[in-house]
Amino acid sequence: MTNTNSAGPALSRRNVIKGAVAAGVCAPAILRVSSALAAYPDRPVRIVVANTPGGPSDIIARIVAAEMQQATGTAFVIENKGGAGGNIGMGTVARAEPDGYTILLATSAYSVNPGLYPTLPYDPFKDFAAVCELAVSPHVFAVKAGFPANTMKEFVALAKKTPEKFNVSAPPVGTTPQLQAEVLKMREGLQDMATIIYAGGGDALKALLSDTVQLSSGVLAPAHPQIKAGNIKGLAVTGEKRWHDLPDIPTMVESGYNDFVFDTYTALMAPAKTPPEAVALLEKQALAALAKPEMRQRLADAGFEVTARTGKGHMARVAKEVPMFKKIIADAKIKIQ
Repeated sequence: MTNTNSAGPALSRRNVIKGAVAAGVCAPAILRVSSALAAYPDRPVRIVVANTPGGPSDIIARIVAAEMQQATGTAFVIENKGGAGGNIGMGTVARAEPDGYTILLATSAYSVNPGLYPTLPYDPFKDFAAVCELAVSPHVFAVKAGFPANTMKEFVALAKKTPEKFNVSAPPVGTTPQLQAEVLKMREGLQDMATIIYAGGGDALKALLSDTVQLSSGVLAPAHPQIKAGNIKGLAVTGEKRWHDLPDIPTMVESGYNDFVFDTYTALMAPAKTPPEAVALLEKQALAALAKPEMRQRLADAGFEVTARTGKGHMARVAKEVPMFKKIIADAKIKIQ
């Protein structure tokens, strides 16, 4: 008779599975994870957007979700959780079940907030597994049509004469357009030029159109139609290259500002400990969608430039930007009120 209480060598999971298969025995408790992953995704996937509806991150989330839904045959549902500079949504996903069915549409706030808030509901390096980077949207410095400056250097020369009479509008504190405005002021000694903060990029642009401010620092997408209509002039874009249908507007680097590249990125992130197979599938499907010419054109029309970086490639960006933004925030003495 076999003694079931006798001590023996520990059996590994692999050996148990091998034994079960060899014996022709089905072991559902052991094989459940593998079976679930083989069917993944077999129910709706929730994409949490850490911003309110209608903004750039919400727009790209819905475009990408539709493509991934078509590719997988599974619903990808958008859930907006704005507030606290994106921390509410990011914290929600950081604490979500790591099963591949809740992922985050992250923006540059993911990299900015560690230097802006004394406490965060997430760790940018420990609490997430990067799926992939989707696209970036460059920014633009703009003045109203008719303003007596056509380049950044011409604007700066005018502002230096009476900086206290010049204002620059920007979206909320901690956004990359607001940070780039502070970098410009520090580099040019324009600390007396006030930065006027608005609730959103649209409001910051309206301030320029109404002559409340003399310079606008914002994401290109909402400014684009106003530039095309001739209502405002773009002095410089902050991307690595000129925007495809605004070839007359130089980059900041071309305008004489070395290492002055700012944009707002969008990326998909999963909670840490999400099965690598699920992360890999999401990465594959998202990158395949971004490779389609019609998809790239649709995003370009919405003001985005597709970057299509792997999860590893995106984390290289995060590793660079977290300390960079911390320094900018500290140097500019930016604080959350």
